[in-house]
Amino acid sequence: MYVSNLSFHTADEDLRKMFGQFGNVSSVKVIVDRETGRSRGFAFVEMDSDEEANAAIKGLNNKDIEGRTLSVAVAREKPSRPDNKRW
Repeated sequence: MYVSNLSFHTADEDLRKMFGQFGNVSSVKVIVDRETGRSRGFAFVEMDSDEEANAAIKGLNNKDIEGRTLSVAVAREKPSRPDNKRW
């Protein structure tokens, strides 16, 4: 799942606990800026089953967490970009 509009203080473990209410969380990754190490305000969460993921989406999407309204949705694959390398 793609989770956005996170507080910049939200850590992997915070999301693991939050999503764990809806089932077994298999992975969590808060995306951080490479240069500063600060959260970029979004994350990816994987759960063991589609049923658990759907329950988490229903339970957490548009929920107010730390003064921010979460957006939780099924993650889509990043579209491939053409390789424009010029040698």
